[in-house]
Amino acid sequence: MMRLRDSARYPKGRVVHFQHDSEVLAGNPWQDPTQREVAVYLPHDYSDVGQPFVTLWDLAAYTNSGPGHLNWRNQGENLVQRLDRLIGLQKMPSAVIVIPDCYTSLGGNQYVNSTSVGAYADYLTFELVPFLTDRLNIVDHRSGRGLFGKSSGGYGAMYLAMKHSECWGGIASLAGDVGFEWVYRPELPVACKVLAQYGGNAHDFMRAFWRKNRPDGRDYSTMMVLAMAASYDPDPDDPERIRLPVDVRTCKLNANRWGNWLSHDPLNLLEKHQDALRSLHALIIEVGIHDQYNIQFGSRQMVDRLKELGISHHYEEFNGSHSGIDWRLDETLPLLASALKTASSGSS
Repeated sequence: MMRLRDSARYPKGRVVHFQHDSEVLAGNPWQDPTQREVAVYLPHDYSDVGQPFVTLWDLAAYTNSGPGHLNWRNQGENLVQRLDRLIGLQKMPSAVIVIPDCYTSLGGNQYVNSTSVGAYADYLTFELVPFLTDRLNIVDHRSGRGLFGKSSGGYGAMYLAMKHSECWGGIASLAGDVGFEWVYRPELPVACKVLAQYGGNAHDFMRAFWRKNRPDGRDYSTMMVLAMAASYDPDPDDPERIRLPVDVRTCKLNANRWGNWLSHDPLNLLEKHQDALRSLHALIIEVGIHDQYNIQFGSRQMVDRLKELGISHHYEEFNGSHSGIDWRLDETLPLLASALKTASSGSS
């Protein structure tokens, strides 16, 4: 009888789980848990002794989190199966993959420090990195530690590489948020129309959102706008208050509020942090030419600036959109892992 589905023929890695109780996430305004489970993929040849392994940190997209990347899939591969195949076929060097849970009551994460979401940049960089370094045989140096992610995860990778280059030595950003004028501004009128049904009250909308059996696309767009507002423009005096960059009734832009958003745009961070980007052992940026959130336009501007500044990078546009693009990890993960393995071998 003919076999229709390929069976896994590769040496299997394993996933181990750690419990970590965060100090920096304590007191977040939504009472999101401070104790989080951190999943870690160990390749089939992992050993607690001998040469330490490079680590790639997986930052999930908005609406998802680390545990979602471990789920069974009816078609294609989850992250573990993909890693088993890539490493088993020797398309990428063995690496330890850290899969943190950074989900929030706002539907996801941008991996920045925010009084209205939580100090997730510090959580990853200053809490989880030393926590796992003490427990695993991994390179304890930026040259052996990288980040990868799609969408918000790609944004987080870029942001952390610029802000904390002392910790992270390479990144792969797949359709990472860049060019906020094209990514977020088109969503603002959608949010205004939805919030008008709740008298403009963001809290009333969020309570209704989490009680809906079937939130629709407009609901998710609105929650995303609120999450971005809380991430990029938190109110330090009232963390539960979410300040929109527009008037809900007229959708008129508030230049000061919107300016705080733009200050987090990688396009506006690049020059200030060019030395950090220049120091990376791998700077990989990819985007689909049909991206629904217009990220291809900001990405093109970013790589133009990288070229002008003489910053080494790998850039590729592929025939795809913002959805269903995990297959691109077949290209980006080997590039990132190989660059870090070479760099960490030279620095040891």
